[in-house]
Amino acid sequence: MTGTMYSETETLIVPKRTSGGRHRDATPRRPGLLKFGYWWWALPGILLVIAIHYVATSIGGFFAFTDWSGIGTFNWIGLDNFVKIFNDPTQIGALVNTLFLAFASVILSNVAGLAIGLGLNRGLKSRYALRVLFFMPVVLSPLAVSYVWKFIFDYNGPINGFLRAAGLGEFAKAWVADPTWAIWTVLIVIVWQNTGFAMVIYMAGLAAVPVEIEEAAAIDGANLWQRFWHVTLPAIRPAVAIATTLGLVNGLRVFDQIMALTGGGPAGATETLATQVYKESFALGNFGYGAALALVLTLIILVFAIVQQRVASGRPQEA
Repeated sequence: MTGTMYSETETLIVPKRTSGGRHRDATPRRPGLLKFGYWWWALPGILLVIAIHYVATSIGGFFAFTDWSGIGTFNWIGLDNFVKIFNDPTQIGALVNTLFLAFASVILSNVAGLAIGLGLNRGLKSRYALRVLFFMPVVLSPLAVSYVWKFIFDYNGPINGFLRAAGLGEFAKAWVADPTWAIWTVLIVIVWQNTGFAMVIYMAGLAAVPVEIEEAAAIDGANLWQRFWHVTLPAIRPAVAIATTLGLVNGLRVFDQIMALTGGGPAGATETLATQVYKESFALGNFGYGAALALVLTLIILVFAIVQQRVASGRPQEA
């Protein structure tokens, strides 16, 4: 027989040849059907994200240029809300507090998270239990954590009790009610709760650092600091970028800890843009003014996130 015999399996699997010797698909594809099927299942989620985030943000941005009180009609007032914001000492103080809490919390939580990550990256027998303990504050409710810390900082709380027991009663004070120390109590709570998140990110980055490179640097005579600065830190640059970006964004919009600890007081010492947005919109009914504050906060977060990503990633800008 001169013809080629195909088994039943080959008939199903091997594409048939055309007269020119090329394989022909067993079942012709309908143009565009499979390509459409790659993304249309995600269409409901995409529409939901657009509706919740982008449409809602755009509507809020529109009301930032009005005097809407949340009920009834409104008037278009242009940039009057923004002029009022930057001429109000209270809002300027809230902006300063926002930037202070954001940058201080990012620096402290990332330094502490990296230090803990480096320590737990070694072969400690208890490293898994320690990871759980350090990460546990991240999954706790910020409000619940803040109320616990409010009890700790209370005038009759554990901190002042320890100071009195140690003979340092003159340093005891109502920490959250002191205009000088109130914002530092907020910072302590934020750093305590965010350090575990930074630790996890850095441990993921450290796991990708080749051990052979560190060993080669040690053989070449590099000490511990030199190995960290010239080998480990450049290798975990993406982790640094992620941890600092997320920490900065969360620090700029901090709200729960302040409302639970101080409520923005005393005398506005811990007010931030996020707390001012809430108070102006829902407590005072100035929805237009509150929307303008929210828009300012959004732009600040966007600008700092972009700049920080550029700096931390270390990628050269394309011409």
